[in-house]
Amino acid sequence: MATQNSKNGNSVMVRICAFIVDKRNLFFLIYALLCIFSVIARGWVGVENDLAYYLPSDSETRQGLDIMEEQFVTYGSVKVMVANISYEQALFIKQDIESMEGVFSCDVDDTSDHYNNGSALFTITFNYDEKEEICLTLLDQVKNYFADYDCYISTTLGDIQAELIDKEMNVISVLVVIIVVLVLVLTSQAYAEVPVLLLTFGSAAIVQMGTNFLFGTISFVSNSVTIVLQLALSVDYAVILLNRYKEEREKLEAREACILALSKAIPEISGSSLTTMGGLIAMLFMQFGIGKDMGMVLIKAIILSLLSVFLLMPGIIMLFATLMDNTKHKNFVPQIPFVGKFAYLSRYIIAPLFVVVIIVAQRISSGTPYVYGYSRITPPLINDVQVAANMQKETFTADNMMALVFPSGDYDKEKLLISELENHHNVTQVTGLANTEALGGYTLTDKLTPRQFSELLDLDYEVAELVYAGYAVNDSDYAKVVNGLVNYRVPLIDMFMYVYQEVSEGYVTLDEELMKKLNDADRMMNFGKKQLQGEDYSRILVYTSLPEESDETFDFIKELHKITEKYYDEDKIFVVGESVSQYDLKKCFSRDNTVTSVISILAVLVVLLFTFKSAGMPVLLITVIQGCIWINFSFPAIMHDNLFFLGYLIVSSIQMGANIDYAIVIAGRYTELRETRGKREAIIDTMNLSFPTIITSGTMLAVAGILIGNMTSDCAIYGIGKCLGRGTIISIFVTMFVLPQILLVGDKIIELTAFVMNKPVQTKQLSGLMRIDGFVRGKIDGNVNGVVHAIVRGNISAYIDNEDVKLLSENADDPSDTSIAEQEGV
Repeated sequence: MATQNSKNGNSVMVRICAFIVDKRNLFFLIYALLCIFSVIARGWVGVENDLAYYLPSDSETRQGLDIMEEQFVTYGSVKVMVANISYEQALFIKQDIESMEGVFSCDVDDTSDHYNNGSALFTITFNYDEKEEICLTLLDQVKNYFADYDCYISTTLGDIQAELIDKEMNVISVLVVIIVVLVLVLTSQAYAEVPVLLLTFGSAAIVQMGTNFLFGTISFVSNSVTIVLQLALSVDYAVILLNRYKEEREKLEAREACILALSKAIPEISGSSLTTMGGLIAMLFMQFGIGKDMGMVLIKAIILSLLSVFLLMPGIIMLFATLMDNTKHKNFVPQIPFVGKFAYLSRYIIAPLFVVVIIVAQRISSGTPYVYGYSRITPPLINDVQVAANMQKETFTADNMMALVFPSGDYDKEKLLISELENHHNVTQVTGLANTEALGGYTLTDKLTPRQFSELLDLDYEVAELVYAGYAVNDSDYAKVVNGLVNYRVPLIDMFMYVYQEVSEGYVTLDEELMKKLNDADRMMNFGKKQLQGEDYSRILVYTSLPEESDETFDFIKELHKITEKYYDEDKIFVVGESVSQYDLKKCFSRDNTVTSVISILAVLVVLLFTFKSAGMPVLLITVIQGCIWINFSFPAIMHDNLFFLGYLIVSSIQMGANIDYAIVIAGRYTELRETRGKREAIIDTMNLSFPTIITSGTMLAVAGILIGNMTSDCAIYGIGKCLGRGTIISIFVTMFVLPQILLVGDKIIELTAFVMNKPVQTKQLSGLMRIDGFVRGKIDGNVNGVVHAIVRGNISAYIDNEDVKLLSENADDPSDTSIAEQEGV
């Protein structure tokens, strides 16, 4: 083994690899414990389902949501549409629901908003904050009540949508594993190779899922697609190690072959992974936090896959070594010399044609119809939640609601603002404290004198005066007490809540009928105030007839700001809603699009510069893959197919980082073979040798993307899957049928832009009969520049690279040396 060490590279690396192979049982134990821990830890991972959560902290939506969470209570609610019932039946149901403990109200009336075409829409509001667990219990009670009806239920309570997506991804994962097994069987050389690869990646996937708890909370997108993408993106690493092992196994015993294969594969695999991570790193710089979230999760997945291949897979190979020897089968991957021949013949046609294609594709892809919400996308599957929401939208008019948040404390300003908004042609309804009806035609914020208050409640005027005097003292308004209370006006909601507090504390006593009226009023007013008024901010709900996402809607958001700025400071006004969230996402996209493109290209470029030690080769490869990206996103532009913007940001980064591996495989082989062969022979052999790796890895990633894109009900995941599958197929096609021609045409450019440092040339001065194996530059009785495998009789004055020179005789003229030459095969 010492001889092998000295002969085959870094002895330190070989010793490390020998430790990994010899201590394989230790690594089996470590991974077994990690897998057990990960199964338990998976339950610790929080999953965030709201895209708005990942908006930048300085975005309007994020700031508005933070204020609303701090200042207001959002009560749990559920909408239930019941088909095929009469209005009288709907009223009976309303009474039953409102009698449930914990239900605050059940709204239904005979207007088209609540009863239409034999269907009733019930808006049920619970008496608890939507974050409280009891809301889920009440939701179950509501579902049980309507179980026998033809009903459609929609709510923001719980994680029903996430659970449905999780089930879809479980099905997709199973199908991907089946496809992967089939691909591996067809592309492997022994049936026992399949369990080796599956065990390696199975363990990596389990550890990946379990270690996500380190991030605390991850997005539903990362939680859904990471495992499938982990398998598809990093399968190359295991395939590289396995192929290296099989090469070494032809000459060595299993242990030595495994050690040597690992020592050679580690640098190769590490280099390959850097391009993938280079593309993913670009996602970390996105303003939209879901890119950073997914980037971190996928980078961790790649690193864990690398560790699994380096530490666990060698032991698994040793475990299955004999079985792999005994289960060898026919190689199902065909030779494809026709591809290389076609490339050589068409090099001056395909290469310039591709330049034209990518220029056109860039122009077309710039017109891709990106959207920033789900309302304009139809996913391939419609789950139960979406069915219910769609049925409600089709039967009843659903206005687009926005919450307008502004400083509290001035009811008069609020009333003026509401009045102006109600007169806007795009506004259908406005709800705020200043226009919510209370009693006797008054609104909650109308200011009443003692006389008006006494008449409203049928209360003795003297008692009303005493209550107003107590309120004035409590409000430190002593002047009113001294100068008289006749014209003292107090907002109705404030006076009701003060009276209720005085009664509760025993300072005021009311008769039973008045007490009931006061209790009902306090209940209603508290409910409204907690939703619409906080300590520092108030909010009103603005309902508009505009669609959820359109240029007109985004213009209305700007107009809403301008109207509100007449009454409040600009920097203290926030509009929150689905439309505003999408408007913020649109603003993020223009910046993130540029950042991810530039950083992914730069990251991959750096890796390729060190890989190929040439400035020309990285530029050619990146141009090819960037061209594939433009072609990929030309399809939705041509078909006018709305694309969720996240699909572009994530897929373009993955495509640049992962698909470029296919180009590297071909370029690396061609560069290596070009040293000893002509262009034609080099490209033919390159395509034959590269095809198994590309078809194995590419098929898995393409299939994973296609399945994700066709078997999910979530529009974000649908867009990612569809673009990833299509993009990978395009990259495979281009690297197989266009890149070879580009390499042939750019051969001279690659050579001229190489920046390998030349070692000082040391010529050898030899004379006699000798055998030479190596690259020769100099004189052998004449100028020679090429690879020489020959017996030479004469004089040599030349530089010999990769030399193997054996002097057979110092007498070049001795005829007896002929026998020596014959012994050497000449």
